[in-house]
Order: sequence, then C-alpha cells, then structure tokens
Amino acid sequence: MNRAPNFRLRRLFVLSVFVFGLGVLFVRAVDLQLFDHEFLEEEGKARHLRVVEMPAHRGMILDRNGQLLAVSTPVFSVWANPAEALGSHDSVVRAAEILDLKARDLLKKLEQKKNRQFLYVKRHISQQQTERMQQGDLLGFYLQREYRRYYPSAEVSSHVLGFTSIDDKGLEGIELAYEDWLAGQPGAKKVIKDQLNRIVEDVEAVRMPRLGQDLTLSIDRRVQYLAYRELKAAYIQHAARSASAVMVDTQTGEVLAMVNVPSFNPNNRRAHKRDTYRNRAVTDVFEPGSTMKPFVVALGLDSRRYSAETVIDTTPGTYKVGRFTIRDIRNFGPLSVNEVLLKSSNVGAVKMAFTIPREDLWNTYKAIGVGESTESGFPGEATGYLKSFQDWHKTEHATMAFGYGMSMTVLQLARAYTALATDGRRSSISMLRREGTDPHRSEQPSVVSPQTVRQVRSILDAVVSEQGTGSRARVPGYTVAGKTGTVRKSAGNGYENKHIAMFAGMAPASNPRLVLVVLINEPSNGAYYGGHVAAPVFSRIMGGTLRLLNIAPDDVSLRTDPVRLSQDHAG
Repeated sequence: MNRAPNFRLRRLFVLSVFVFGLGVLFVRAVDLQLFDHEFLEEEGKARHLRVVEMPAHRGMILDRNGQLLAVSTPVFSVWANPAEALGSHDSVVRAAEILDLKARDLLKKLEQKKNRQFLYVKRHISQQQTERMQQGDLLGFYLQREYRRYYPSAEVSSHVLGFTSIDDKGLEGIELAYEDWLAGQPGAKKVIKDQLNRIVEDVEAVRMPRLGQDLTLSIDRRVQYLAYRELKAAYIQHAARSASAVMVDTQTGEVLAMVNVPSFNPNNRRAHKRDTYRNRAVTDVFEPGSTMKPFVVALGLDSRRYSAETVIDTTPGTYKVGRFTIRDIRNFGPLSVNEVLLKSSNVGAVKMAFTIPREDLWNTYKAIGVGESTESGFPGEATGYLKSFQDWHKTEHATMAFGYGMSMTVLQLARAYTALATDGRRSSISMLRREGTDPHRSEQPSVVSPQTVRQVRSILDAVVSEQGTGSRARVPGYTVAGKTGTVRKSAGNGYENKHIAMFAGMAPASNPRLVLVVLINEPSNGAYYGGHVAAPVFSRIMGGTLRLLNIAPDDVSLRTDPVRLSQDHAG
C-alpha cells in the first residue's frame, strides 16, 4: 500500500530535477546570447583570428617606349602544417603526386619538421597544380598566394635586367640596383580561419600594402633585340669565348642597347651556369688597343704641334723603346697624321705620343673616363685602370699611345667615344630614360676643342671608307666614323696568342647621333682582326638602328654611285 506513494514521490523528484535543469540551461542560454555575446565572440575570434601578410606587387620594368621588360605575376605556393599533414597518410601521398614529389621524401621532410607549424612544400606551382590542390581538400596542406617575376624578352635583356629571388627580391642587374624603388612593402590584415585553415572572413586591415613603383629604362627593346641577334650570330660564327656590345645616344647619354653572349633565360635559370649571369659590358675590363689612337691624334692636333698633313716616318715598321720593339703589321714608310689613323700605325702613334707631355696624355685619358666608373648604377661595375703619369716608364708612355697598359669596360669605351661624337665633352651615362638632352654634359671635362673633334671625325670617316681598316663597318646611306682594335690578351708577365677584336664608332659621321662599341672576345674560327670580325657586326647593328629610329641618311654619294652601293650591301 505504501509503494504507490513512494513511486509518485520519486517520479515527482526526477521530474523536478529535470525541469530545474532545463530552467538552468534556458537561463544560461539567455545569458550567453543576450549578456555575454561579445565575450564569447571575442573568445571564438581569439581561437580562429589570425594576422596574415598581404603581398605587395613589385613594380614593372619598361623600355623607353613603354614596352614591358619585367612584371610580377600572381602564383601560388604550397605549405604544410607537418603535424596535421602526418595525421593523414593519404593526403601526403596525393600531395606528393600532384606536386611531382616523391612521397617518401615528403614524408621524411614532414617528420623532420613535425614540431613546426609552417613548412614550405613547393614554391610557385603551376596553374594546373594549383587547381588540383584546391580540389583535393588535403589535410594539413595549404595554398599561399605569392608573386613570380616574368621577363618577356628572356635572354635578350637578361644581363641588363638581372633577376629576382623566389621571394621577388632583386639579385642582379637593374632588379638589384633599383630594389628600393621596385620593391613594394607587404601589408597585413586580420582574418578568421576555419578548422582547415581556410580564410572565411576578412576582419580588418592592419597595414595596407605599398605597391612597388614602375621603372622606365633608356633601353629600346627593338634595338636591344637587333643587337643581341647580330652579336650572337657573330659569336657563333667566330667560335668566340664571349661578346659584348653597347649603344649610346650621344645627345642624351642614354644607353639604348647593352647585350652580351653567352646569355641566360631569367625565366628558367636551372640549366645555366652562374658565370653567364655576369654583365660583361660593365664588369669585364680589357686593354682598348688601337681604339685609343684617335685620342692621341686629337691631342696632337689640338696642341698645334701637328696638322693633318704633318709627316711621321714609320720606317722600317718597327721602333725600339728600351728593350721592347714596337711593330706595325708592315712597313708603311712616311705617313701623314691622317694616315697614322687610316693605317692604324703603332709606330706613328708612339712617335706622336713621345712629343706630347705625359701629363697631357694622362689628362686626356682621364677626361674621357679611363679608370673612372660610368656611374651607371650597375652592381659590380668595374672602374678599369689608368696608372698615374708620374709613375710611367718610357715603355709605358709608348704603350699608352696604342691602348696597352690601361684597362676599361665596353661601356666606358662607348662613353669615351661620345666625346668624339659631340663637342669634345663625354656624355654622362644613364640607364634610365631622360627627357631632353644630357643634363650633365657641361659638367664634364673638355677633351679637345670642337674644331679638333671635327677633324678627327673626318679622319675616322675615312677609316671606314675604302682607304682604311674599318671598311666593313660601312652602312649604306650613312657616313660612319670609327676605329678598329685588335688586342692580344695579357697572361701573367706577357701576352698570349689570344685576341680581342673591337670596333668603336659613330653615325651619321656628319652629325653623330649614335655611338656603338662591339667587342668579340677570343675569336677562334678564321680571322681575328677587329676590321674583319667586329666591324661587320657594327655595320649590321648600326644600320638597323638608324632605320628603326628614322634617322635621316647623310651619304648622298650612295644615291648616285650604284657600284659603291652594291659593294656596301655585299660587305
């Protein structure tokens, strides 16, 4: 009889506890939703809120006409949380398959770094790999957006532009020289990530990224391609060790083209040796040889000791200086000053130099920039070498007359020749586009008078005509003034049987607009003289550039002399 009331009491007690529990839960839910909402939201964000980097776009590099030379394009990289990734063997295997990695190697790498929360698996993956990774939903593997540098002109401009690291930081060339200008500053933002580490909401920007600034170079992409094509053809034809060419606008001092071979593709550098990265036009020095003779003649004419018709006896084709013998390729006999350049006589140049005070010759070489940086801004630019005149022995005084005993780069030689192409003052070199004429020319030291410059140009014009050593440098429709150079390479205490073939010149000779220097290092197939090896390359590059830039022809004789015109085309 007492069991029924006890059962009802127990049931009432249980029901009361149940109702009380529901009430507590209801009150707590109301409290959380209405009163502690902000606290809970902050707690949730604290567990899923992250600060991530906002990559900044690197500035573009453009040629003088606005054509693209370098641009950063968005790509993705794969990273992993090793501890998470090791929790799914299948995810590791599939990730390795997508990324063309060995699963065994990837597993080993993850095991070694399992105490870290971030590990790059593969940088800059392809678009196809990106899509497969996105669709794979692999545990512990994530995508991160980055930028990769792309160079449309590939090996044609690689030595000028240089390249960037995998983190888009400049390592060589213009990319390194103007890193502060081109590089952006990454930003940062707060985001909410889910349990798979995917961003589900942008919360706020902590720091906005600063985009890199674009850079416009003085280089003309059309001229650059032309110069590279012709230089590479000569490099292959003559089985040379290397070759370089630099073209400068005489009015502005801008470098329109700077090329070297062998080259490399900055878009894919794995197959290339580090030695090919060097911009030889600004880092490698050489003895300029006979390309210095025009400055000796200019100094002699400017000193009034000589006129163009003054005769210098070079008989018998040799000249003893101390224990050394200066030689010409043959006995030219008596030569006028004009003919010393036309025949490229070492003996004639030395005899002229001996009548010029050492200090005057040294000052002339300093004025054209021998032994001084061009301040082009290129990393690793060589300054060359010019010994003080106070330390010259008689033999050094002699060798200075025909370009031995000093050293310079191709860019320095091109700058030196701008003094002969203008009013006697060298140009200030610029790799960036300038508006208007060279703003620094008036600050440069004067080499010789404008009148003497015109005399020397006239002689150099004849050097390129039928009379001189540079006839293969002729350009149909234009007058050309220039000088050949053939230099034996130094080795230890003497010179070896290896040569550098050069041609330095300008066009149109009547009013020079362009200066071009071509250097072929160690030609080993056939001829090695500058007039045979470098001059034809000069002709093709200069001729093509004059037409590209719409510079008016100045050689009227070619319009009325079909025989010479056909000979020029044949050469």
